[in-house]
Amino acid sequence: MIINTLHKHSVHYLFSHWKLLFRVTWNELVSRYAGSLFGVGWAFFTPLAILVIYAVVYSFIFRIQAPGLSTTQYVLLIFAGLVPFIMTGEAISTGVSSVLANRAILSNTVFPVDLIPAKSVLMSQVTMAVGMGILLFGLAYTQAMSIAIVFLPLIWLLHIMALLGVTWIISLVNLVFRDLQNLVSPLLMILMIISPIAYTPEMVPPGLKFLVLLNPFAYYIIAYQKVLVLGLTPGRMEWIAVFSISLSLFWFGGWFFTRAKRSLIDYV
Repeated sequence: MIINTLHKHSVHYLFSHWKLLFRVTWNELVSRYAGSLFGVGWAFFTPLAILVIYAVVYSFIFRIQAPGLSTTQYVLLIFAGLVPFIMTGEAISTGVSSVLANRAILSNTVFPVDLIPAKSVLMSQVTMAVGMGILLFGLAYTQAMSIAIVFLPLIWLLHIMALLGVTWIISLVNLVFRDLQNLVSPLLMILMIISPIAYTPEMVPPGLKFLVLLNPFAYYIIAYQKVLVLGLTPGRMEWIAVFSISLSLFWFGGWFFTRAKRSLIDYV
């Protein structure tokens, strides 16, 4: 019965079945927190706990100070980079095994397989929304927000598009090379180290700066930090990088999933 859902482009299913996508995502969110003592409170606790750890380690133990920023601004800068990375890590780590983990559904229904990796990305937006809410509250309490914040929704949307492309690709590749899901965690740790979360690109030694520039998600983090904390609009390089990465991954990921699912679905 799956064959009927294999001939249309993944992006087509994303838009034509958006109500279904939101419904199944909502059902999974409800089941995730059902029976939990703190329920949805965990969505608030996790980013806050990570922020406190980062703030204590970098600001008060290592006593790292970003040039031109107060301690409060530095902590907010960390949070502005940390929240998007947590969202990125959650989307990728759950998305990589999403198709494989839902093979029972695929075997017995005509549920569009294209929506399964997309659901992982949508689920991760809860963490992002909560984290951004906490950050915006902190910014409103400690400093005046710049007009540059109007670019936040656009950066966020482009980030989601990039993650959709990535999860479409890795969820199918994992059907063939199942070690990929075990490699994701260490790869995300490396990605986190070379992401300018607790440091600015200017703080990186010239000989190592290429590592940051090679990290595609670094450009999103820099853009978030600029519009949220630094009160700056992203520079030309950031805009070119973010648009190019997002549109390329979104298009290629959708194309790859559309073409590859016809044959790789047999591995389910």
